[in-house]
Amino acid sequence: MRAPLAGLAVAAAAVLVASCSGGSPSTAPAADGGGANTDAKTTPAAPVIKISPAEGSATVRPDKRVVVTAANGSLEQVTVESDGKALPGDFDAKRTKWVSKAPLKPSSKYTVSARAVGGTTASSSFKTLKPKVELAVADVTPALKGEKVGVGAPIIVTFNQPVTQKAAVEQALEVESEKPSQGAWRWINDTTVIYRTAKFWQPHQKVTFTARLNGVQGGKDMYGVEDFTKSIRIGAAQIATIDTRKHKMIVKRDGKVVQTMLISAGNASTREYTTTSGVHLAMGKANPERMISPGRKKGDPGYYDLMINHAVRFSNSGEYVHALNNVWAQGRQNVSHGCINSRPDQARWYYNQVQRGDVITITGTNREMEWNNGWGFWQMPFKQWKKGSALA
Repeated sequence: MRAPLAGLAVAAAAVLVASCSGGSPSTAPAADGGGANTDAKTTPAAPVIKISPAEGSATVRPDKRVVVTAANGSLEQVTVESDGKALPGDFDAKRTKWVSKAPLKPSSKYTVSARAVGGTTASSSFKTLKPKVELAVADVTPALKGEKVGVGAPIIVTFNQPVTQKAAVEQALEVESEKPSQGAWRWINDTTVIYRTAKFWQPHQKVTFTARLNGVQGGKDMYGVEDFTKSIRIGAAQIATIDTRKHKMIVKRDGKVVQTMLISAGNASTREYTTTSGVHLAMGKANPERMISPGRKKGDPGYYDLMINHAVRFSNSGEYVHALNNVWAQGRQNVSHGCINSRPDQARWYYNQVQRGDVITITGTNREMEWNNGWGFWQMPFKQWKKGSALA
């Protein structure tokens, strides 16, 4: 038993020597077998903020998004401004990225400021390019100052330049009505787009049209440079119903009959002398209006050149509701060249009451109104109308 005891004594001495050693703790095993620096904490890396577009960029496209990201951390605040106006944007779920959600204004300087949780900050500035071609709204019809329009009124928007990127431009167009309604845009050509509701507007309300064109690309090297807003007042629901077989025109205002007029319609001896049936809209009025026979010159059979009083136009093919002192025919037979004529005093009354966009529904003839004959837009089913949208 002496040998094992001697071995045990040597081992104990080795332990005592090791425990008193002044050597590096990193080389000495700890009681639990780990290193002596196990409890030391590692300092985390500071967040790194990255901003795009890069600092000093001078020809940034207005449709480019501003993107701010944070690595090794999360964003606390991001501000993008131009001329004191903030650019809206959204954070992602973890707040490691912020992306702008509106176009940039052309020919403008932007500053970007970002702060991460923990205090790390970053800033940047850049400039947007000046468009070679500027896109703007040239006209909105019907929307004259102080005008009230009928419940069938379209919103006809004309641009100053041909639009090739129609979807982007249409996406920027907004229509808000005080009373709910459904509607859709239809492109007629590269410069004109028309908004029509599925059903007639509800009367007596304000409709606001806004074109948020600022920074929107409408074509090659073409951007909108400013937003545009127009208010449209919808007046009373004035609807005229004309039966060419009964030779009668009934006018209702907000559902109540306010006038019954005896009329004479087109004699239907030719297609051009046949009044069009369908849903028409009052497009404008004049007193007097010069009317010249279409497709004929002076001396031809059937030629006429007349000044007619209290004329309300409802097509581009030359149809009007107007005054004519031929009471012998009104209420009895159709003898006109296609227009609806009535007794002078009643025609004057209608002329004074009518609003652009008032509905004029005509029945009793075999000539249908074409949807693109003036404002014949209600002749097209709404389901088909929507197919003219660039967003469909």
